Amino acid sequence: MAIFLYKVGCFSFRRRGAVLLLWLAVLAAVGGAALSSSATASNSFTMPGTESQKAFDLLEERFPGSTANGATARVVFQAPDGDVSDAADRGTVERVLSEVSSGSVNVASIADPYVAGAVSQDGSVAYAVVNYTVESAEMGSADRAALEHAAEVGEEAGLIVEVGGNAMDEQPGFSVTEIIGVAIAAVVLLVTFGSLVAAGLPLLTAIVGVGISLASITALTGPLELSSTTLTLALMLGLAVGIDYALFIVTRYRAERAEGRAPEEAVGRAAGTAGSAVVFAGLTVVIALAGLAVVNIPLLTEMGLAASGAVALAVLVALTLIPAMLGFAGDRVLSRKDREERRGRGVTAFEAANAAAGDDRGEGRALGVRWARFVLRRPVTVLLACVLGLGAIAIPALDMQLGLPDDGSKPSSSTQRQAYDLLAEGFGPGFNGPLTVVVDARGSADPQQVAEEVGATVSGLDDVAAVTPATFNEAGDTAVLTVIPDSKPSSADTEDLVNAIRDATGDEVLVTGTTAVNIDMSQQVGDALMPYLFLVVGLAFLLLMVVFRSVLVPLKAALGFLLSVVASLGAVVAVFQWGWAAELVGLEETGPVMSMMPILLVGIVFGLAMDYEVFLVSRMREAHVHGEAPRQAIVTGFRYSARVVAAAAVIMISVFAGFVGTPEPIIKTIGFGLAIAVLFDAFVVRMAIVPAVLALLDRAAWWLPRWLDRALPNVDIEGERLHQALDGGGDSTGPDEARRDQSESEPSAV
Repeated sequence: MAIFLYKVGCFSFRRRGAVLLLWLAVLAAVGGAALSSSATASNSFTMPGTESQKAFDLLEERFPGSTANGATARVVFQAPDGDVSDAADRGTVERVLSEVSSGSVNVASIADPYVAGAVSQDGSVAYAVVNYTVESAEMGSADRAALEHAAEVGEEAGLIVEVGGNAMDEQPGFSVTEIIGVAIAAVVLLVTFGSLVAAGLPLLTAIVGVGISLASITALTGPLELSSTTLTLALMLGLAVGIDYALFIVTRYRAERAEGRAPEEAVGRAAGTAGSAVVFAGLTVVIALAGLAVVNIPLLTEMGLAASGAVALAVLVALTLIPAMLGFAGDRVLSRKDREERRGRGVTAFEAANAAAGDDRGEGRALGVRWARFVLRRPVTVLLACVLGLGAIAIPALDMQLGLPDDGSKPSSSTQRQAYDLLAEGFGPGFNGPLTVVVDARGSADPQQVAEEVGATVSGLDDVAAVTPATFNEAGDTAVLTVIPDSKPSSADTEDLVNAIRDATGDEVLVTGTTAVNIDMSQQVGDALMPYLFLVVGLAFLLLMVVFRSVLVPLKAALGFLLSVVASLGAVVAVFQWGWAAELVGLEETGPVMSMMPILLVGIVFGLAMDYEVFLVSRMREAHVHGEAPRQAIVTGFRYSARVVAAAAVIMISVFAGFVGTPEPIIKTIGFGLAIAVLFDAFVVRMAIVPAVLALLDRAAWWLPRWLDRALPNVDIEGERLHQALDGGGDSTGPDEARRDQSESEPSAV
């Protein structure tokens, strides 16, 4: 592996013009395909095999067109005098609905509240349902503006008018905080490298990779009916890992240059060593994300596959485009101080002094070395403190409640939330989450009697506010009843009602609706969690065993990952469910944690956790293979990797935290969960628990049974074979390389 990547790096360096043009051509091609695509993101959501999905499928089959995916708006009216049914208010309602109809060509139908019986018993609240011919993702700003203008007309006439429903949902876009996150990443790179060119390379190549990924997903949105969340997750992960992978290769290149190697040789060695770590780190992320398909929720599957594609592309960019760009950058990739010393003292003297200074800084003043030695002196204390600390943060996860976001989770200042509250006030809290009961009476001698019996059974259950009369299809063999609970959709009482209906009725009765979908999703995710963990952790365990030639190091990595995940879930519950420090993340309303969040967090965090494990421990493994004692290898690993791993973690945290500023609750939760998980994993688990455990294990950490050592392939991630092939036991920099050093250190043109 290392030798192959060495050749790839050298080839990309020598043919940098062709490599750059190739990547730009790919970007232009997929960009053109994306621009020519007129499809919008899909809002469709399915869960094959669940009862709620079977109910939707049966409705589509027996009531053709009744489950059309067109957007829906609820225009809610409240009269200040308490009666929305008087003549003046009726006239105002008619004018408002006329404005809605005339303001958009996409309106399919509007239900008059007085005809449809959509007026509360006390007459204080009424609502009109507006159906559109297009999905909410295809709703234009003019459609929403028409709704807002119509509401203003009603308010000018004295009514309180609010608008809810998915017709008001806007597609997530870029926010200022996301740009701030990238800006912080740029600052971290500049501080780390001390060179604008070196800092710009990871950003530039990451943008190229992300651009290709996003353009590809956009072009495939129509044919594959991808969601907007898929695009956002690919952007989030592609940008974060793209910067980090480039950072590691550039850092290793600068280290090789400091040891006196020519630019092409330094690029090859950086690709062979750090590039090997990038390949296996990226592979663990791809495995974790692609493994989300086992949950059998199409939305989760497409999110995982799209994000894994973005990560795989980031690996390819780092291994080919970074070496090419290093060829263009020349000595400008070094810090200004190093370039000045190089010119003033001569190349050979500079390299000798730089290497000596590097040793001095590593042994004496480097923070990473001091921290490693501190942990080696007190491994038990550090281990207990970290485990107990993460365990305490994980406690809120025991109270985690799962749910799906609706208008009730919107900010209290939004018209959607105010419409939601008005409906709850006028019709009861359960009105915002009605249950749909589908009765399949095909084959029954008297379908009408079957439906009436089901209605009577459901009416006698606890927490039922109302049950509408059965509505039959044209064939008369399928009935639909709407059940209004007494409790709000996210309450435990409503969940109990769903389970009670399912228990009290036969197989011919199917229940769906917001709460039923949430129950089924939580059940499906919960059932898939353990098989998913076994699959992903098992594959990654084997992969890390091949990489590190050890049994205990991969085991320690997996256990550390579990600590990071449970602690991050505890933090998510504390903020988004309990409301602790909610104002710091711009959260106005607390509520249940998104149902897919636990397994999504497990998949993504596992991959990222293995990233830092590979980058940090591979350098320890490299030192140990080259003859250092286990404890000294820990110090060496921190000397060369701690600073860059810390910088990579800060960059990734900044990128993820940038998405916390979005108003979309799903994206906000994912951004916060990933940011806090990387914080815990990089700075607590990898920087503290890993050296503490390795210190306690000592030589046993690198133990591998002989029979297993012979059976496992040797991927040579530490570059031992590469060093032997290139160095032959000595220094690889000869007179030819020294002469080439001067000629190739200057930037070249394409």
